Amino acid sequence: MPTMAKPRKPWLDYLTYLGVRLVAALFLCFPIDVNLKTARLLGLIWWRLIPRHRQRAMDHVRQSFGSAMSEDQVRRIALASMQHLVMMVVEVFVAGRLITECSWSRHVRLNDLTHVMPHMLRDRPTILITGHYGNFELLGYLMARLGIEIVAVMRPLDNPYLNEWLVDMQQRGGLELMYKKGASQGGQDVLDRGGMLCFIADQDAGRKGIFVDFFGRKASTYKAIGLLAMRYNAPIIIGYARRCSQNFKYEVGITRVIEPHEWADRDDDLAWVTQEYTSAIEQFVRDDPSQYLWIHRRWKTRPKNERTA
Repeated sequence: MPTMAKPRKPWLDYLTYLGVRLVAALFLCFPIDVNLKTARLLGLIWWRLIPRHRQRAMDHVRQSFGSAMSEDQVRRIALASMQHLVMMVVEVFVAGRLITECSWSRHVRLNDLTHVMPHMLRDRPTILITGHYGNFELLGYLMARLGIEIVAVMRPLDNPYLNEWLVDMQQRGGLELMYKKGASQGGQDVLDRGGMLCFIADQDAGRKGIFVDFFGRKASTYKAIGLLAMRYNAPIIIGYARRCSQNFKYEVGITRVIEPHEWADRDDDLAWVTQEYTSAIEQFVRDDPSQYLWIHRRWKTRPKNERTA
């Protein structure tokens, strides 16, 4: 039987929220590059104090790259990954002040996007996806700041006070958010009006997902992205926001655009589409694996034959 979630304590949620708001206010008192140095120090403390997270990150790196990496490389990438996550959280606190219509180009470099801009600007159903890589929050936020109408699917935070604050920050920047629960109908509404729907597409989908290869291992992946793309003949754009230095400098680029005609004659179009965009995510993770969220339990659910064995 599934375990029941523990009831939340509103007073504890609210105290946590106040604590986070206080920390965020302190970060706003200092330049972003100073804050990122602090974030790397906090990431190092996290690495040393919570061994199960450290071990999980190292295990995932080791299993993904095998003998191609030494044990020292595995440790360095796993540590950098955890530090990067803390840095990204700090950047979320200040993104509203740094990423504006006038100032975004000081912090973000756009790679050649001429081949995808027609997809983004015309009134046609389109799907944009990324992974838990780089600053995955920045990608949709920047597009919204540039005036591109986009709806991002998100899982709400367990803490309702923190969730409301986060949603408010994103929406003030022009990014519309949709909760994952109920996203099937809501996503159809967005695509019906020719909008752009954005997903983080590398989350474990449980036993109801479709299994595709990710770093040489089967990973359960949501079917909804492929099903929506095929229903609406919507191109799938796979993009990333990759950190370029230890400071708040990013490049935004597109790895792949999957056009509807590419899956038209496939024997199993859903499996092909899901594998294709998953492989595109793997491609940009390999370019700099230290920016991937290796503590994420991407391979948590195993195929039936492995569970039987």
